[in-house]
Amino acid sequence: MKGIIFNVAEATVSQEFGEDTWDDLLDEAGLEGSYTALGDYPVEQLLAIVTAASEKLSLPPEDVVRFIGRRGFAILIAKYPDMAVGHQSARSFVLALNEVIHPEVRKLYPGSDVPTFEYRASDEAVLEIEYVSNRQLCYFAEGLIMGCADHFDESIELSQPVCQHHGARSCVLRLQWIPNV
Repeated sequence: MKGIIFNVAEATVSQEFGEDTWDDLLDEAGLEGSYTALGDYPVEQLLAIVTAASEKLSLPPEDVVRFIGRRGFAILIAKYPDMAVGHQSARSFVLALNEVIHPEVRKLYPGSDVPTFEYRASDEAVLEIEYVSNRQLCYFAEGLIMGCADHFDESIELSQPVCQHHGARSCVLRLQWIPNV
């Protein structure tokens, strides 16, 4: 896993809870925590940090991962604003992941193992995304999608009727846009 994800987690925790909290989580996880954006690190290290945060905050690990993803989206867009250029909506951005966003990620971070997405749309308000990844970070993807909706000032109801964590081959993320009133 590329260090940029660890950098996003660190920035999120530091912004929300203070820099000392990040150091505390690293201590609890038994990690040194010097992550460079281009470095490769075992996903188990991220999961150890999540476990420490989960215990410290008395939250389920999947909620911690969602939180990091949701807050992390703004951090990523601030760092790489060109990724949002040309997109006027969360739907447009999400639909561009395989063809536009992830190829850019691979250019910036050679060797990145990004997930793949397959899309099914029943109408303009509903989009189902099949998420396929060896790392099984579907909750991070959920958070990033919600952060993307926040960025575009949209409301999305997101559910996951099928999940790898419950024995499925892949995950299905169901997004339903809610009109802003």
